[in-house]
Amino acid sequence: MSIQDSQPLSQQARVDSEVGPLRSVLLHRPGNELKRLTPRNNDQLLFDGIPWVDRAQAEHDAFANLLRSRDVEVLLLAELLTEALADNRARTAGIYAAVEEHRLGLELADVLRSHLSSLPPAALVDVLMSGMTFEELPASEGASLVRRMQHPHDFAVAPLPNLLFTRDSSVWVGERVAITSLTMPARKRETSITDLIYAYHPRFASAGRAYGAHSAPVEGGDVLLLSPGVLAIGVGERTTPAGAESFARSVFADGLAHTVLAVPIEQQRASMHLDTVCTMVDVDAVVMYPAIQDTLAAYPLRPTGAGGLLVGGPMPFLTAAAEAMGIERLRLIDTGLDPVTAEREQWDDGNNTLAVAPGVVVAYERNVETNERLEANGIEVLRISGSELGSGRGGPRCMSCPLDRDKIN
Repeated sequence: MSIQDSQPLSQQARVDSEVGPLRSVLLHRPGNELKRLTPRNNDQLLFDGIPWVDRAQAEHDAFANLLRSRDVEVLLLAELLTEALADNRARTAGIYAAVEEHRLGLELADVLRSHLSSLPPAALVDVLMSGMTFEELPASEGASLVRRMQHPHDFAVAPLPNLLFTRDSSVWVGERVAITSLTMPARKRETSITDLIYAYHPRFASAGRAYGAHSAPVEGGDVLLLSPGVLAIGVGERTTPAGAESFARSVFADGLAHTVLAVPIEQQRASMHLDTVCTMVDVDAVVMYPAIQDTLAAYPLRPTGAGGLLVGGPMPFLTAAAEAMGIERLRLIDTGLDPVTAEREQWDDGNNTLAVAPGVVVAYERNVETNERLEANGIEVLRISGSELGSGRGGPRCMSCPLDRDKIN
């Protein structure tokens, strides 16, 4: 039975916080795109190692099943995309996004588009996600200098191994979905996949749009919904100040937020997103990398009555967050117990937790001391294995895009 058959098409997605009881989530089960990773290309494709694909799939299946056991509906990206491609407009848009005419040349691009147009939906989805090498291109009439000069294992259509991290290419704020703008070249086409699903799958026919993918760079891993009406946006390696400002203006214009905190983070691999150093674990609590807790700052952004923007700060992040959330203070739980352990567990996504309810989070089992600290502070930790999933530097929050959460009482 397809998702279209099993789910009511009128179901409305809504996300107002990081910790409201999770009802529906978008995941991507890793597939053939991970098999494209080699020592020659893994750095370019943003992986720190070559994952064992079968084990990564088994770990992801366990993650999905854990969520289902907590009454969370799990939607899989590949299934949604396959169903969206029943619409010919989606097929055309997906093919044109995947075929780079300026790199392949007009003739080869036309041949490739024609070939992709002939594929059934499931086969087309596989190419859109896992790519196609020049060796795999269909035979074509005439000569092609581009094809002749490329290494057979170079990509005519690039793979998208980072699709695993569904958090980054779309963000729900209230009842609107924001298609983000990804910074790194290896990830730019991911938003075209997400856009097809939200534009053409019947499940999302009534979904309103917020921030658009053609605006300044902003990625979902940098966006935290601290409480209804309060967002924090990390500004660093992946999200620019212009992206944070544009996102803020969008949510203000739509009446989705009253305060956005722009939070500068160090521009490096270990802290690529705000959710690599800080995530919400309860309505009034965060887990945070202790090396930054005293220096993490925020610029509070608020709308003016004339459609303008009021920029405040900088001020300490924890102070700014509590003030905007209307609480006395934001409880802080450290990653690890000592500086060395904290650094190791931050690198292994110890901060990157996914809340399935207030005070209940999914976390990688390998971050032993961080998980113990969470439990000592009253947080229930649902442990999963991530030895292979973590090779792309992402934890449970990175691998999940919440579509629906209950409101916090």
